[in-house]
Amino acid sequence: MADTRTAGTAGKADEVEEPGAGTDGPTKATGTTGTTGTVDAPVDAPADAPADAAVAADAGKQPRSVRVVLLALMIAMLLAMLDNMIIGTAMPTIVGELGGLEHLSWVVTAYTLATAASTPIWGKLGDMYGRKGIFMTSIVLFLIGSALSGMAQDMGQLIGFRAIQGLGAGGLMVGVMAIIGDLIPPRERGKYQGMMAGVMALAMIGGPLIGGTITDHWGWRWSFYINLPLGVVALIAVSAVLHLPKKRVEARIDYLGAGLLTIGITSIVLVTTWGGTEYAWGSARIMELAAIGVAAIVGFLFVQTKAAAPVVPLHIFRSRNFSLMSVIGFVTGFVMFGAVLFLPLYQQSVQGASATNSGLLLLPMLGAMLVVSLVAGRVTTGTGRYKVFPIVGSALMAVGLYLLSTMDTDTSRLTSGVYMAVVGAGMGCLMQITMLVSQNSVEMKDMGVASSSSTLFRTLGSSFGVAIMGALFNNRVQDVMSERAGALGSKVTEQSAQLDAASLAKLPVAAREAYQHAVTSGTHSAFLLGAVVAVAALVAALFVKEVPLRGASGGAGASGEAAVEKPAGDAAGDAAGVK
Repeated sequence: MADTRTAGTAGKADEVEEPGAGTDGPTKATGTTGTTGTVDAPVDAPADAPADAAVAADAGKQPRSVRVVLLALMIAMLLAMLDNMIIGTAMPTIVGELGGLEHLSWVVTAYTLATAASTPIWGKLGDMYGRKGIFMTSIVLFLIGSALSGMAQDMGQLIGFRAIQGLGAGGLMVGVMAIIGDLIPPRERGKYQGMMAGVMALAMIGGPLIGGTITDHWGWRWSFYINLPLGVVALIAVSAVLHLPKKRVEARIDYLGAGLLTIGITSIVLVTTWGGTEYAWGSARIMELAAIGVAAIVGFLFVQTKAAAPVVPLHIFRSRNFSLMSVIGFVTGFVMFGAVLFLPLYQQSVQGASATNSGLLLLPMLGAMLVVSLVAGRVTTGTGRYKVFPIVGSALMAVGLYLLSTMDTDTSRLTSGVYMAVVGAGMGCLMQITMLVSQNSVEMKDMGVASSSSTLFRTLGSSFGVAIMGALFNNRVQDVMSERAGALGSKVTEQSAQLDAASLAKLPVAAREAYQHAVTSGTHSAFLLGAVVAVAALVAALFVKEVPLRGASGGAGASGEAAVEKPAGDAAGDAAGVK
């Protein structure tokens, strides 16, 4: 039976208690501007209620405010994504001034660890205390970390300040996705999340170019200071335009669960980062970290079953779609960051591209990812259908990675560009659809933890991908160099893990050819592993149940899993998004 709520419930959105504020009782909408009068909306209202029409109508009346909020969110996402890309280009200059080459990897690891560990906590805080204030806090923390990083006087300070930046970045990424989830019904959300995929592609393309330009003309410290004006713009826009219902849940934060989760994630990321590089995979240090990580995660899961306000409510994984999308998100992160890492290496070492040009040569992959993501978002918005995208995306990703694994020393840039476009098209089908379906699979009160959990799985996937594919690549390079160039090959690999085109040209012909074959063999192994992992995403996608998206042209079905996907009372919270 359809609910009797109409667009009038959005008339006084500020008087509505936001769904998920910790109550199980009815949510009362007191708007009086509708045509049918005041209505009490019980929380067990049918899932196919036409409340989404109210959301669309209200959002349609104020498109300018929505656009301003989305612009601020895209700036915030750009800050989080662009930072590592810019810093990567500036790192040689930073090491030259501050020293501490042996600690170089920690500049990136500290940021990644802090981001991964804080992601679920930010999501839970947003659910408990309101999205806007928590999001603004994360922006401020990120800006503080950026300013301090720019003022660092030694490598130890820089690592510590990068950790502060990472804490803020975790809140930025979660906040953006959760706020979009609050403002826009899933049926309309695809096209906006496609824009976020475009921001990600822009960061990957522009990051190295911007980083090089800033470092050459302004100095490496401006690689951090550049965040400040962008962050201030985002902060002002969010403060002035974004209006979400205020709420406060009278429940204590699960500090024990948060601590165990942080220890578990930190240990696992360190295992994947150090294993095969700093320490042998079977070394005592790696085994200790692995044991600590497993014990902490098991303890965390136990605590979550007992906590009054768990950091990650385990009931969200009862949704088949949410669990499957977590797997697909993990695989997407695994593949994407591995591809971005090893393709420039192949292009510079084998195809003779410069560092800047190797970034531009990624355009086929990133461009395809952007275009397909936007198209997928539009199609999802127009039809409400989405299952085809995870299936097609996973298949394209697996095929594209296999094609990349067939590259050799004679592969042309055109051929490798076509292969990259196939991978990019696959990632474009997956990047934002995974988040969209994850958010549609939980109740509004769990929007923050759903967004943070999805982000966490993708972050962990990228950490595992870079570490495992990197270890496999390095081992193959060393083996092939030893086979083809003997003692000279071992000396070359010891001197540099990566040789750019200029350095490679100075090597003896035998060593240069051996190194090119070694890099080709390493990328073959890495991309072949990526293709195998991508098959897991394809298998998961086949089991996705296409639950109708909540949207203006009709809600989710009233039976089956759809009832979980569309909790009642969402309309009031969604309608209250922008002023």
